[in-house]
Amino acid sequence: MTEQASTLYAKLLGETAPITWQELQPFFARGALLMVEGAQDLIAVAQAVAENDQNQVAAWLASEQLKKIDDGGAADLLARDPPLWAVVVAPWVLVQERRGLNRCAGGREEV
Repeated sequence: MTEQASTLYAKLLGETAPITWQELQPFFARGALLMVEGAQDLIAVAQAVAENDQNQVAAWLASEQLKKIDDGGAADLLARDPPLWAVVVAPWVLVQERRGLNRCAGGREEV
């Protein structure tokens, strides 16, 4: 990883935050929401999108490791309200379900 890529990775990591599906719904309505599958590194995917790495992004899209959330996926997220993490790479918001986290009264805690 080059120093520039490393700096971008660190910047994106610092801009990643927990978010609720309710907060993401306006981005879904605009078609600006991309789901990153759980096995992928959310920040590495965001970095590839930011750097316009067309080959890598196309491969993730083809394998559905990165995809636009459809109506069925949105309904599932609404019903389950899982813990999510997001990062903005304009014009997109990349989101990933954080498995292994449970909601608790004061926020989220790892299990």
